[in-house]
Amino acid sequence: MKTCVAIRHVAFEDLGSFQAPLEAAGYSIRYVEAGLDDISALEAQTVDLLVVLGGPIGAYDDGDYPFLRDELRLIEARLRAGRPVIGICLGAQVMARALGARVYPNGGVKEIGWSALDLTEAGRASPLAALTGTPVLHWHGDTFDLPEGATLLASTPITRHQAFSWGRAGLGLQFHVEATRIGLERWFIGHAGEIGATPGLSVAGLRAATGQYAAGLEAQAPKVLSAFLSDMM
Repeated sequence: MKTCVAIRHVAFEDLGSFQAPLEAAGYSIRYVEAGLDDISALEAQTVDLLVVLGGPIGAYDDGDYPFLRDELRLIEARLRAGRPVIGICLGAQVMARALGARVYPNGGVKEIGWSALDLTEAGRASPLAALTGTPVLHWHGDTFDLPEGATLLASTPITRHQAFSWGRAGLGLQFHVEATRIGLERWFIGHAGEIGATPGLSVAGLRAATGQYAAGLEAQAPKVLSAFLSDMM
């Protein structure tokens, strides 16, 4: 059986709509809990797929969260070996940093809510083609420079570097492709402080937009995953 390890930083940011198609594709899924489990014990070559999930910390906060150094080493080793890695939000930022790029606050602006992506020409020929015209969930205040050798796949007016590929092995997604309507109810609790402190945001508004857009994303996200996995075969 193929193996997928998902590094999870907070309990409510999980594989979401990726979980069922991964299981259907024959993957055995194991969560590794950042801050609790020993990420340094993971062997870069022994896992078929690594997914690095989101979280409310910065990819540059390894002084406070030293497990990030283990994530950086693991991701770099896998990508250099051509082993598949998907990074989502914080995961994409850690991927970018592992490839030598800078990660930093996005000009004091938070991009939280639903909007469609502007796909590049490369993006339209990538697994992200399935997201053409589909609003996705954004929930971040940091951004990153495009790593050397990476290909830009998508942008938004607020965040130029929304997605990149690195060869066939790496897919970094600043946005949340995996988000589901029911799963986001846990986000609205877990991120209550951030929602309340961000002007113009409210749980009611986010819930209404989620009700409008989440089903479309849930239908398209497995196609993104399937196309990425097919490219790796």
